[in-house]
Amino acid sequence: MDLQENQTEEKQQLAGHKAAGLALRWLIILLVVCGAYFSGFQSGKKGFSFDPKEFKVINQSEAPATVDYSLLWKALDVVQAKYIEKNSINQQKVLYGAIKGAVESLGDPYTTFFEPKTLESFKTDLKGSFGGIGAEVGKKDNNIVIVAPLDDTPAKKAGLQAKDIIVSVDGQSTADWSVDQAVDKIRGEKGTAVTLSIYRQGKDKPFDVKIVRDIIAVKSVKLSYKETEVNGQKKTVAVITLSRFGDDTLNLFTKAVNEILSKNVSGIVLDLRNDPGGYLQTAVDVASSWLNSGDLVVSEAKSDGTSNKYNAEGNNRLKGIKTVVLINGGSASAAEILSGALHDHNIAKLIGEKSFGKGSVQELVDLPGGSAVKVTVAKWITPGGKNLNHDGLEPDIPVKLTDEDFTAGKDPQMDKAVEELSK
Repeated sequence: MDLQENQTEEKQQLAGHKAAGLALRWLIILLVVCGAYFSGFQSGKKGFSFDPKEFKVINQSEAPATVDYSLLWKALDVVQAKYIEKNSINQQKVLYGAIKGAVESLGDPYTTFFEPKTLESFKTDLKGSFGGIGAEVGKKDNNIVIVAPLDDTPAKKAGLQAKDIIVSVDGQSTADWSVDQAVDKIRGEKGTAVTLSIYRQGKDKPFDVKIVRDIIAVKSVKLSYKETEVNGQKKTVAVITLSRFGDDTLNLFTKAVNEILSKNVSGIVLDLRNDPGGYLQTAVDVASSWLNSGDLVVSEAKSDGTSNKYNAEGNNRLKGIKTVVLINGGSASAAEILSGALHDHNIAKLIGEKSFGKGSVQELVDLPGGSAVKVTVAKWITPGGKNLNHDGLEPDIPVKLTDEDFTAGKDPQMDKAVEELSK
């Protein structure tokens, strides 16, 4: 799967937290009731053998609320009794639809229900090889948006950019779509084409982009070098480009650090542009290459007022090497955590454009039958107190990358980063 809901942080929490909050309690109650309903239905009785009257639900402020769930059963009773093609009713779809509606009613684009098929695809997102167009998507301001096109993929080659709004897919409007629906429509077999209608800020109207799908296999870390000259002396700057925080990241990053330390580099550009995130622990491990042991990388604030603190493990092998970080609108979640940590500990300046602003924590909870619910359980706070949820990080040195720059192959953001390291 090539489109990871901005979601990426979502994946790093697959087993790291205990399920909590209104959404999950609501869902547990719903599942219990749905199980009873299907038992009654299978017995061949008309209507339902289980008719709950009230359940007490604890909301986020711990205030009790009384909810009459019999309304759900009455509505389903009406459909079962009166629908003209009642024999065609797929009860599994009815169950999935009820759960999906309940979860999405929270209004959080990162809290969602996965049917078995979509769950299987979701769990392959960070493995580094998948089919599709090679772009991360998310939902922002109720729009399906491109979070980041991955390097050397059909999406990147077609000119898709971070913050592009996907208006339609093959002529179907994305209005009211969830991220999962968008992923399902855009994803496809190698060699097949998909047409996206794109709205881009600064353009008068949407335009179509036809993309031929391919198998996407992208290494998450690339190391390159830039040569510069300071006072007549040639200097070498290392450029570490992280495209995501996935399964292969830590091993590749460690190899890059080993190579950098074997050379006489004058500085490091950490390029996190169009990095949609990934595993939290990987972000902490990478940050530890610059930070002292015990330095705070990020705090995870929960709705009950408690928090978890993630501290650097302190191998700090890159400490003392001048560093700058490149960010843009496609830098999200784990990329924002790493950027915020290095910035707030005065390790690195941020150069480029404001980051995406995806600073919440999701937990994936497996459910019976191969399904699961992904629920937002916390938000991230940088060491300096910046709330990453929705706000994003502002660069210390703003530098835009225009369409004209992109077309001409220019990179003023990278040029500025190298210039800063040459001072």
